[in-house]
Amino acid sequence: MKIPTLKGVIDRRILINYTVDPEIIAKLIPKPFRPKIFKGKAIVGICLIRLKHIRPIGFPAFTGLSSENGAHRIAVEWDENGIVKEGVYIPRRDSSSLFNTIVGGRLFPGKHYLAKFEVKEFDQNYQVSFKSSDNTTIAIEGKRTTIFNPGSIFETLENASSFFENGSVGYSPNGNKFDGMLLKTNQWKVEPLEVKSVESSFFNNTKDFPKNSVQFDNALLMTNIEHEWNSVEDKCC
Repeated sequence: MKIPTLKGVIDRRILINYTVDPEIIAKLIPKPFRPKIFKGKAIVGICLIRLKHIRPIGFPAFTGLSSENGAHRIAVEWDENGIVKEGVYIPRRDSSSLFNTIVGGRLFPGKHYLAKFEVKEFDQNYQVSFKSSDNTTIAIEGKRTTIFNPGSIFETLENASSFFENGSVGYSPNGNKFDGMLLKTNQWKVEPLEVKSVESSFFNNTKDFPKNSVQFDNALLMTNIEHEWNSVEDKCC
């Protein structure tokens, strides 16, 4: 899918990250992708992102669109011309924007489900939840902090930051192919988010994820980041 380069501002991005056994994830990932392994675990998660002023390059900011969006992500690798590449496979996207749901799979990569978001931000606290058109739900409550989760598999904020920065290419299913898009940021800066509670019906689905197989690991916060979305070559399944 070839789309014009888009630019805008990541007003707020929360990355909720989990660990899971690679054998479980491998069953859910189509070829040519395979799980990216970190210390014996596959890494999955949810991105809750508020975008502002999204528009083609060359257009003024006031013409851009704003929306709340959710993406379920799986860290993956694949072989390309003899080189191991890495990024994320995105089996599901949700958006508050009716426009996004209409053009998803045509102008934007992958199908987007229309969802109702509820967002509260106060005193460094973040409460973000949504319920989608097919009743998929996610809810997180967290607080900005300077302390990275000491129990995380990544051990340090720097390790986690590097892992997710390297996963800047995302592929979404679209019929018999996978739409690709590259996130380019003017700066990459993440902060730890102390999570008070988090629930995801997607990862609570015991048909795909046996009980207690998905373990919360950490959450990261990004705010006020200028960025671009660039097309990359689609992949065939």
